[in-house]
Formats: sequence, structure tokens, C-alpha cells
Amino acid sequence: MASHEPLTPRSIRVRSARRLAARRVRTDTREFLAEGPQAVREALNARGMTIEVYATARADREHADLAAAAARTDVAWRVVDDEVVATICDTVHPQGVVARCRFLDRPLGTVLQASPRLIVVCVDVRDPGNAGAVIRCADAAGADGVILCGRSVDPYNPKAVRASAGSIFHVPLAIETDAVSALTQVRTAGLTVLAAEGTAELDLVVAAERGILSAPTAWLLGNEAWGLPAAVRDLADESVAVPIFGAAESLNLATAAAVCLYASAVAQRR
Repeated sequence: MASHEPLTPRSIRVRSARRLAARRVRTDTREFLAEGPQAVREALNARGMTIEVYATARADREHADLAAAAARTDVAWRVVDDEVVATICDTVHPQGVVARCRFLDRPLGTVLQASPRLIVVCVDVRDPGNAGAVIRCADAAGADGVILCGRSVDPYNPKAVRASAGSIFHVPLAIETDAVSALTQVRTAGLTVLAAEGTAELDLVVAAERGILSAPTAWLLGNEAWGLPAAVRDLADESVAVPIFGAAESLNLATAAAVCLYASAVAQRR
């Protein structure tokens, strides 16, 4: 239902939404913000995940489909001044619409009970843009889950949510503090663990030729700067490198994830 209540940047409701920029507040409330029409569209499609939406008058006119979707799902659609949306969002140029959403993550055991064939496990991934891009890549490749382990960035960080381009509402997500315990559970569930490492002797092309990628697989990705801790790497069944055919020194984390996930997705579909 559309609401035109006179909210201001100082309104309690607005200040409460703005505080979700802080991880501590997100963790305490188990709520986060999804900014932009694409993210809000996917939030509304994920039934029961959206609490309310704030939209400027311009966004209300331009995105009537979103307002209609909110009405169909009994989500409050609040038309507010531009400065209210600017207060809530952390971007320099807000896109005019932002949703307040409930956390989506679930226990790792629940993700593994679904007998996944392809998941990605991130360990100590610290850049929110990378984390969001990995979630987006996993979604595009048809993966069955993303697990963030160790000291990885909060996937509900506003930058991570934006980088996921709505995919955070599609892919089963688990958050585990203990990476070793998480990988033990993954292996017990019958998945082959492949560590993506640039210095590995086995490369992705050869792994595909040997049929390694056809099995149910968990791709293991480490920190952007120093890679995987030894204790975590030792739990992998194989370490696999993405071959570099040109002069580039390496691939960034999200690009490497995309290449590995698609290689597995193609091998499994064959």
C-alpha cells in the first residue's frame, strides 16, 4: 500500500533505516538495505523478505511496476522526498528507491541437505564488491549456494548487495565463522573441494579433460591478497589454476570465480 506520510531525514523510521549502514545494527536486527530498481524488484519477488520500500516521487512515477508489486505483497511503499532516500542510502547519487529487507542466509546444513552439485566457498574475502560479484557469478552459473567463511566481509554490506545486482535474493547463502568446520561438512555431503589457486600445477583445462569438474563440486576461494590459509587449503581434494594465455599477471577474485564456476557448470551439464 502506498504511503505519503511526511517523513523527514530526522524521522525515527528514517534514522532507523539509515543505521542499517552499520554491520553491528544489521546483525542485531537481521535487516539490510537493497538500493536501486533491480535490487528492489528482486527483493519484492522474494516473498516475505521485504519489510518496506522508500521511493522518491520520480521513482514512484518511473517504476509503477515496483509499486504494484509492493501492493500485491502487502509491502509498504513510502513515497518520500529525495533527501529522505539520500539519507538512507550510502551512494553519492542514489537511484531513488531502496528496500528494507530481512536477512536471507540459512544454516549451512540446510544448504547441504538440498544435495547441491555446485557451490562456492569464500574464505576471508574482504572486499564487498568482490563478495557481491561472486554471488552474482554463482547465480548466473546456476550454482546451488554461496558460503562465506572465516573473516569474510558481510554479504549485506550495501556495496556487496549492489554488486550482487539482485542475485543475493536468488542463491542460497550461508555464513560460517569456522572455515575448517564448514569444509568438513561440505566434504561429508559428498562434494569434491577444488581450491582455486594461481600457482597450482593442475590447470582448469586439464581438470575438465580428466572429468574432475563433472562431479558435485565446491569451489574454494581465498583472500584477495594472500589466498587460502594452509589449514583450509589442506582440506581441498585438488588445487586448480585458471590458465593465463596472455600477458596478464593474474585474474581478480570475482573473474576467477566466474571462470571456474562456468567451467564446472558446462562440465556437469554435459
